[in-house]
Amino acid sequence: MFRVFIVDDEPFIVEGLYDIIDWAEMGLEIVGHAGNGQKALEALQETTVDILLTDISMPVMNGLDLIRGARIHHPDLKVIVLSGFDEFSYLKEGMMLGIENYLLKPINIKEFKATLHNTVEKLNSTKETRLVQAYSKQILKDNTLQRWLTHQIAPTEFYERADLLGFNLDSPYMVVSVLRTESNAAEVFETLSQRVEAHDGLTSFYDMDGDIVLLAVMNDADRGRKTLKDLLRQFQVDLHDRLLRITVGSVEQLPEQTGESYASAKKAQEYFWVYPELYLIDVSDLAFHEGHPKVDFSMIDWSCYAKLIVGKDLEQLKLQIQSDFKRIQALPGITPQHFQDIAFEMVIHFKMELKAIRHTEEQDVYNQAFQQIRSSVTLDELEKAILEVAEMTVGLLISDVRSPIVQQVLKYIHESYADELSLKMLGAHYHIHPVYLGQLFHKEINESFTEYINRYRIEKAKELLKTTHLKVHVIAKDVGYWEVGYFYKQFKKYVGISPTDYRGLL
Repeated sequence: MFRVFIVDDEPFIVEGLYDIIDWAEMGLEIVGHAGNGQKALEALQETTVDILLTDISMPVMNGLDLIRGARIHHPDLKVIVLSGFDEFSYLKEGMMLGIENYLLKPINIKEFKATLHNTVEKLNSTKETRLVQAYSKQILKDNTLQRWLTHQIAPTEFYERADLLGFNLDSPYMVVSVLRTESNAAEVFETLSQRVEAHDGLTSFYDMDGDIVLLAVMNDADRGRKTLKDLLRQFQVDLHDRLLRITVGSVEQLPEQTGESYASAKKAQEYFWVYPELYLIDVSDLAFHEGHPKVDFSMIDWSCYAKLIVGKDLEQLKLQIQSDFKRIQALPGITPQHFQDIAFEMVIHFKMELKAIRHTEEQDVYNQAFQQIRSSVTLDELEKAILEVAEMTVGLLISDVRSPIVQQVLKYIHESYADELSLKMLGAHYHIHPVYLGQLFHKEINESFTEYINRYRIEKAKELLKTTHLKVHVIAKDVGYWEVGYFYKQFKKYVGISPTDYRGLL
């Protein structure tokens, strides 16, 4: 709703304006009125207004002076003049002040509605332009900082962009924090962004996984880290109704070592599986969680594990696990708690390696592995749990080898998702019985044909809502929904809110 303020020294004119237009239908609401320019100007100093409807000839302060004064407080204010005087001098000066229209009394309702409609269109265009500009800047910021923290951008290019984005690097240290939420991430991000605006050394962005990343630059490492954690804890308290998992990475020197802080904060997110009772994890505290010193994980050759997982060499992977368990068991001072920590670390590495390859999370199966490790009471039980995790990880990679027919169907869906699609049509196209095709698709994709298409179409709709100004009903057709009501139903099913509300959050 855009906000309208009316100024006229004739009460019956003001009352008439309230009644002759269905303001809500036009996306407008009247937020106040005044009988002269002076009272109006005083009210406008404390009221947010988008459109001013004003008479020209009024006592105390005329309409032209009001427009000049109002523009000081509302530079983008749209003004429509209502006047009983058809004088060229008034019209000329009004045009110089940038009014939308100069309407003579008695008001022509049709012309008045057309003027309001055009003004609303201008306001919408201005609002969308600002949103696009803000969105474009955020995309640039996300891309620049993601590339910087993952060592994919040249220093010269980064410093140029950092200066453009107003990112402050005039400090010796930086620490990265990662925030992950299962609820409305866009709302959490907006709230956090507003909160950090008051701090020169803080900036936030989205990374490629959709996590919220907070960068904090500081002059004093210990004091700065404490201040950051205090701010994050307070932010968590303020969002008590949302599940928010926060990790704080290592303090690193600017600008060379910042990627290490980001990597440590990302990896620390996996430890919420190990310590589900926590809501904020600082990597510097992990080594002494619950009062026990942690084993040095550098004794394990993680690059060897990664190669065996990528190569799907299950037999050799199991031999490597068994060899490491025997070797570590023989080390002096190793306790059962150390072995449990090693087992947790192995699962985290398996989970992260699989995610890097498949770009999907397998939370349920790994959660079961964590529970199994937590309940293990002997080294044999721990070793057995890790061997099962290794078998499951490699098995998931092997299962990714899909049949040629399913690969063709997926390719067809991705290229023609806006067209009418059905198992019957695709079965006829690929000369396979539709019932068998449906069963094969569900077996290999772990989702029904209909569910997959709906989910894929909704993801495409989300992209269009983010990157275009197309109307919702147009987007619905562009992604394959010819019935808008059904599109709304599916969108809310997979996203949780309506397409209109989703666009409003961007």
